[in-house]
Amino acid sequence: MAMTKQECADRMAHLQDAIVAYAKLLVEDGAAITPGQELVVQCPVEAYEFGRLVVEQAYAAGAGHVTMIWGDEPLARQEYLNCPISYFETVPSWKREQLNSLAEKGAAFLFIDGADPMALAGIDPAKPAAASRARNAQCKSFRDGMDFGRNVWCIGGVPVKAWATTVFPGVSEDEAMVKLWEAILTVSRSIEGDPHKNWEEHNACFAKNLELLNRYKFDALRYTSSNGTNFTLGLTKKHIWEGGAATTVSGTRFFPNIPTEEVFTTPDRMRTNGKVFSALPLVRNGATIRDFWFEFKDGRVVDYGAAEGKDVLASILDTDEGAKYLGECALISKFTPIRQSGVLFYNTLYDENASCHLAIGTGFPECYEGGLDMTPEELLEVGINKSHTHVDFMIGSDDLTITGITANGEEVPVFINGTWAWND
Repeated sequence: MAMTKQECADRMAHLQDAIVAYAKLLVEDGAAITPGQELVVQCPVEAYEFGRLVVEQAYAAGAGHVTMIWGDEPLARQEYLNCPISYFETVPSWKREQLNSLAEKGAAFLFIDGADPMALAGIDPAKPAAASRARNAQCKSFRDGMDFGRNVWCIGGVPVKAWATTVFPGVSEDEAMVKLWEAILTVSRSIEGDPHKNWEEHNACFAKNLELLNRYKFDALRYTSSNGTNFTLGLTKKHIWEGGAATTVSGTRFFPNIPTEEVFTTPDRMRTNGKVFSALPLVRNGATIRDFWFEFKDGRVVDYGAAEGKDVLASILDTDEGAKYLGECALISKFTPIRQSGVLFYNTLYDENASCHLAIGTGFPECYEGGLDMTPEELLEVGINKSHTHVDFMIGSDDLTITGITANGEEVPVFINGTWAWND
């Protein structure tokens, strides 16, 4: 039965304490703000009330200053419609100075993600791809600060109307917003109890899987599934599995993603062979890619296809040469809150935590022993991919099997029917 406007208002009023607690979680545990530190917040202008709440929580936590960068999708769409692609190939000098100088001064970055999955429908995908490539290449201090553990960063979600009505179609905007808020707060462990305590307990749950994976030091992982996935992914000799909280080189612990359910590493960029099929749609720059696949040979994508959005896949792969190789493999049981919720979020932050996934593009220095002290060129030499993009895509079907292969050829079950083999 549809909710009335008053019922929606009452439900939102009931959620207010949890929303405040969630904002506090993003600031204190996600961005791990320290007294006197600069916090940079990126937030959709439609969610200005939540953005202001985050700023309030940041100052309450001792932030020295908060820089707010508002985003507006309708304006971005107008830019993409009316400006030539050459405009997006260069980041304006003032924007480079803003992001790079803040990173160099040790700011923490909090990205509040709320987007209409169809905001850029019909836009030439080469334009947003060019903008993303330019930002990653030209805002070097900003990008390297996050990639090499010098700056704290966190991504969390906030509902906007177009996103909410995509996830929950057939109901009013007000009801869809209530439902999306409830879903976000639930999977972010903020709707009941103390979120900080909840995340401390959640972080401890990663320990068993990380310990086993890092002890085995697999040479490769073999993936099979009834949807046609059949490929082998090679790992570097010095790979490290990570998950849950991260730590900067200066020792600050933070949560890069709220929510997160994954353990992940960076594969050897040259050692993936076979074919892999998507298990969920991928939303990229306002376009939805459905039922897609990649075929790899010696690490490189040699063929690909999609039932919908193949041109968007092409724009991702054309970012640079590194965009044709893998930078991440992540393992996630199907028995996690996001997967069990049955909600398709049409947002990678959430959907990637419902499914084992891979990412084409740049790899993670922290997933290689001593990697944070190496240059991008040195990392590339040992198999860690280098690119100006990083795009996650979900492959975790319910019957996915993953077998670990040791250096001496021993085969060890890692996943059986979509969940950990060692969890009874």
